[in-house]
Amino acid sequence: MDKLNQRIKNYWDERSEDFSRARRLELESDNAAAWEKIFKKNLPAAKKLKILDVGTGAGFFAAILSKLGHKVVGIDMSTKMLGEAEKNFRNLNLSAEFKSMNAQALDFDDETFDAIVTRNLTWTLPDVKAAYREWFRVLKIGGVLMNFDSDFGEKNFADDVYTEVKITNDMLIECTAIKNSMQISNHRRPAWDVGFLEGLNFSVMFDEDISSVVQVDSCCDYDSLPLFAICAVK
Repeated sequence: MDKLNQRIKNYWDERSEDFSRARRLELESDNAAAWEKIFKKNLPAAKKLKILDVGTGAGFFAAILSKLGHKVVGIDMSTKMLGEAEKNFRNLNLSAEFKSMNAQALDFDDETFDAIVTRNLTWTLPDVKAAYREWFRVLKIGGVLMNFDSDFGEKNFADDVYTEVKITNDMLIECTAIKNSMQISNHRRPAWDVGFLEGLNFSVMFDEDISSVVQVDSCCDYDSLPLFAICAVK
């Protein structure tokens, strides 16, 4: 693992326990039902899908999709995050498979998954182009990629105030430094993502801001930037 990937892993390992607590709180909030509606609307029409949750973190998306009856594989580079996800699933009596894996180099065969979902991940990836190519490769024909992210490129995380997530100023400084080292931070999004995905022969729909749809519960912390949604069909 190169130095940048290790730095990213270390950052999320450090935040894993408190991040997990915040995601459990969100699972109990009205946000979870809002995300469930989005998945039901955009996922392929089948009762049980095989879904890859990339950057699963503490398993928030994985939990919602598992409750809907889908077979979910959640991957993350942070082993401590994966430990939190497994603990959360035991407590929720849910089932999913969690694996330590690099989102930019997947250990799956071609056309393995019916859908791929990810939230707040692509801005942290050193090579988003490689990730998008890999995700295209492992999707089945007709499969859908759902990416939810924000244009963090020009953001200073220390400008925000967090109440539910316990994050130190040093962590915010480190987060901003990591973000500044990413090539994706030089692009304006989601326009760049849409253009690149269309170049891979995805059929792309997008919404520049779904914040008001999925960030409905005041008990949760939110970033100040719009949350965009990309739905890309292979």
